[in-house]
Amino acid sequence: MRFVGALLFWVLTTAALAASVPATWAQRNLVSENGYAALAASAAEDPRLQKAMAAELTAQITEIASDNGYEVTNTDLIRGVTDAYTTNPGFPGQFSQANRIAHRWMFTDAVRRDDGSGDRWLVDVAPMLNDPSIRQTLGNLNLEVPQRLEVPITVPEDSSLRPGQLKRLATWGPWVSIGACIITVVFALLTLATARSRGKALVALGVSALLVGAAGWAGLEVGRRYIDDALNRTTGNMRQIADVMVGEAEASAHHWLNMTLAAGGVLVVLGVVVAMLGGVLAKDR
Repeated sequence: MRFVGALLFWVLTTAALAASVPATWAQRNLVSENGYAALAASAAEDPRLQKAMAAELTAQITEIASDNGYEVTNTDLIRGVTDAYTTNPGFPGQFSQANRIAHRWMFTDAVRRDDGSGDRWLVDVAPMLNDPSIRQTLGNLNLEVPQRLEVPITVPEDSSLRPGQLKRLATWGPWVSIGACIITVVFALLTLATARSRGKALVALGVSALLVGAAGWAGLEVGRRYIDDALNRTTGNMRQIADVMVGEAEASAHHWLNMTLAAGGVLVVLGVVVAMLGGVLAKDR
């Protein structure tokens, strides 16, 4: 009977762990605005993103000049300025701040506006163009950057994304992740308490972590196709920027899964040691 109870609690522990790892990762890195901003800042250190953002800023400056009656004949000069800007140490922080509006669009619906522009997923690049290094160049052209200059990430006609679509996730996400972690710990302790052998129970819990880590890796590989479909909804230079952002998120998820696998390995080794010590003590008696 104890074996059946321990087995049941082990299965429940494995299921709870399979839910708590991705839920906690998503809460910390995607649902949380600060976590998403930190992810964006880390991605902004990638040279591929820096080049794509420099190209986008160059296009925006050229468009501003055209709208103000200027014909920019030397785009290489502007591109040199934007390249220098995106490679300076202050760029990741500003890119992170600009991405907060994209996060609020999806998770809080805080950017919906009466003119209908709030129906598009946008990144505000005006703070970047107001950086002193770029503003000096614009000043030479006698151009003023508007207070808001939002670049669309998705095209409404091609996307089912809507403002505030994940608002409920932002509300309940923290509770779900915390609850899943608590349930995992409770079931793990019940597994240890019910099992006849603590060593074997530890090994079983380690196997749970190994299964969850391996399943997570497999899930990410399978899900890559769906991620690519989502990336195809982006436009222009934002496609490359989004690709780097997704790559950074994947690397973070892989790190969490690796930690889960490592924890599983440690528990298996610890369980074997405990079982061996228990066997030696039993013989001595």
